[in-house]
Amino acid sequence: MSLLINFLLALEVIVGLLMILVILMQRPKSEGLGAAFGGGVTENIFGAQTTNVLTTVTAWLAGIFFLLTLGLSILYAHKGTSGSAVRRELMKTKAAAATSAASPASPQNPAAAALATSATPAGSVKPKL
Repeated sequence: MSLLINFLLALEVIVGLLMILVILMQRPKSEGLGAAFGGGVTENIFGAQTTNVLTTVTAWLAGIFFLLTLGLSILYAHKGTSGSAVRRELMKTKAAAATSAASPASPQNPAAAALATSATPAGSVKPKL
């Protein structure tokens, strides 16, 4: 699973960098950062319909970036819950409570049951080590 997460993370970085490049190549109406690339360079590369092509590519890259982010968040959440220390400790506590509740004092030996209940005063909790 960690191999898949690393691959998707690298792919997300590449898509993010491509998206930055494509957004900076777009020529805004006020000729801001788009003029820094030489003005007509993008028209020579992509043709006269530069604005439509770059807008479409930006939309596709943004969609891919969103899907990769969603997939990575699901994978990270799945990876984190399966082996977390908190979850293991809760399962231990739940299992210990289930076993102590499942085995009440046996009626064959009432003296042992009385001894077990009087060993710990009510209200005190024994620390687990």
